[in-house]
Amino acid sequence: MKKTLLFLFTVLNLTFCDAQNHQAIDTADYAERKAFTKEFKTKNEHHIKSLKEKYPGKTGKELAKIYTEFETFFSKEVADKNYAFKSDFEKYIQDIITELRKTNPQIPNNLKVLIAKSNQPNAYCLADGTFVINMGLFNWLDNREQIASVITHELGHKILDHSLKTQLNNILTDVKNKTEVKQLKDVKFNKAVKAFDLLKKQTYSKGIISRKHEIESDSLGYLLYSNSSFKKTEFINALKNLEQYDTISPYEVKVATYKKLFSLPNHEFKDKWLNAEDFSGYNYNFYKEKIDKDSVSTHPEVEERISFLKQHFKELATEEASAEADTTFKKMRETARMEVVANLYYNEDYGAGIYACMQFIQEEKEEEYHKKWLGKCFEKIYEGRKSYQLNHYLDRVEPKTQSKSYQQFLGFMWNLNLEEIKNIADHYNKSS
Repeated sequence: MKKTLLFLFTVLNLTFCDAQNHQAIDTADYAERKAFTKEFKTKNEHHIKSLKEKYPGKTGKELAKIYTEFETFFSKEVADKNYAFKSDFEKYIQDIITELRKTNPQIPNNLKVLIAKSNQPNAYCLADGTFVINMGLFNWLDNREQIASVITHELGHKILDHSLKTQLNNILTDVKNKTEVKQLKDVKFNKAVKAFDLLKKQTYSKGIISRKHEIESDSLGYLLYSNSSFKKTEFINALKNLEQYDTISPYEVKVATYKKLFSLPNHEFKDKWLNAEDFSGYNYNFYKEKIDKDSVSTHPEVEERISFLKQHFKELATEEASAEADTTFKKMRETARMEVVANLYYNEDYGAGIYACMQFIQEEKEEEYHKKWLGKCFEKIYEGRKSYQLNHYLDRVEPKTQSKSYQQFLGFMWNLNLEEIKNIADHYNKSS
């Protein structure tokens, strides 16, 4: 959840467009979703058929199983409206890909752009040529060139066929792992220690391959990028912006904001709602990690990626500030910001949605607009609490990984009873 909320630090310090003029992303796209799902299924079936021909026997069957299961999962994601089919983002991304293809004929022609209603700054390309772009990229990057740099990195993965290579390696590794696990049966001493050592070796090896793929995609991605007319230094600037996503602390919600928002008519604010559980007696240093997080990481540190690029492409050694965004990019970014809470809502992150609304309102960013979403999110929290499924939509307090502000928010939410939650939901739904 920490990463779900980090983007707000940046978003809250930028100017919003007028909520009255904001054109919400159209979710009445049943026909488009149905057509996409049908086409995706057909493409996936052709892909599976070609894989079985290329990799006969058990490997082909395993690959078929993997891609069939993914098709089921991804089709459900589409059916659940996690992607936008009617937005300006699609044409914007498609235009960048078309521009890149003019000087890079190796870029596939069958790419279908799909916009994910996610606030995380991410993108990826599927085996059938579906290019997924998260809306959150526009909240973290500064201009069109930086969007292009992310696209070329993902195109690097696609052209180098990293997804298939990863699956093939996993299949091969799983066979080897089963053999090594069977051999453990004959071990008489320190079996548990050796079993854990085997687990670490298997886990670390997958991380090594994934990090290698990221470096390869950075290199090929930059070559694709530099062949175009885009400003070269923006490739590095994009990485620097994405590095912030891992380092910026969540924005604090003040006690005064709680009292402002939840002191309602016939429903006075109760100080006990902010009572927090005392975790000071627990020694978190007692627990020692047995798995090295850096070794299992699938992505190298951004600093390492930047250093590699500067070492191998001398023109990147000179740094420059990010270029000014063009008017179209600014429009895309404004739309992405206005969709922040909507994305959380449609992904059923109702707790995070409430926390985000409180942050926006605290900074006097489109108060009425976010109060409307506050009511919608509290209504879903009420339904979850009533059906004993609140833990699906709201985190538990975890002092070791959460900021003090977010812990306070979670304590507040869990302290509210069913009637109090309903009163808040009704108040904001009525006022909106």
